Amino acid sequence: ITFFVTDSIMASASTHLTNLRNAIQSSNVEEAKKSITHLKILLLDLPPESKETEAIATETLENAVLLSIQEGDLTAFARNVSQLKPYYEISTEKSSDNRCKILGLNLMYQLTENRLSEFHAELELLRDEEASSPFITFPINLERQLMVGSYNEVLDAAAHIPDSSYDFFLDNLLHTVRDSIADCMEVAFGTMSVEDAKTFMKFESLEEFKEYVQDFRDDWIFENDGQTLCFQPPATGRKASDIPSRTLITNVLSYATEL
Repeated sequence: ITFFVTDSIMASASTHLTNLRNAIQSSNVEEAKKSITHLKILLLDLPPESKETEAIATETLENAVLLSIQEGDLTAFARNVSQLKPYYEISTEKSSDNRCKILGLNLMYQLTENRLSEFHAELELLRDEEASSPFITFPINLERQLMVGSYNEVLDAAAHIPDSSYDFFLDNLLHTVRDSIADCMEVAFGTMSVEDAKTFMKFESLEEFKEYVQDFRDDWIFENDGQTLCFQPPATGRKASDIPSRTLITNVLSYATEL
């Protein structure tokens, strides 16, 4: 009886997995979420030691991780990754591109959440072939650039992402970096041309830069017909002379930081 029940559940899981694939292919997010929910429930009644169970669970949870990024749901992302990792740990299969992508996305998550100890702990668990994957080397290089304050290289990283799913975390990271650069600019300069400020902060258009100022730096003042920025004195009371401005410019505001 147990055999037939398990066989029936496995068949049902296979059907829902097919539905999940079809929903993802057609960009039907709601149907994909329903299929993932059904599959997670069915997996509770499948033999955990089965290779078939492992394959279904891995594909289900990998898609759940990617779907959570698509929806910008960090809580669901972290939950799905934590459910997926035990299957990665017991797997004897060669590392797939999907696996490397998920592991790389998790590194991006640790980086944007400033969980540097967890970031380095995850690196220790990587297989040799995973560590050399572009999905993994991308967040590793980002972390190194952040630690030495190479903000310019971090801001340029968007042109080299290994997959569009990385955009979500990179956008959050770039915002943090731009905030750090803006803080340095306020301390180092009393005024600055709008064009120079836009260039320093790596905005592609003047409209994007002005939108940032409006949303996050509403104390900055546009003067000289919008050609010059006047920074309000920082709350710390520090003066421009406290920081070598020429060095700041030369290194594109590259101060060592631990985000």
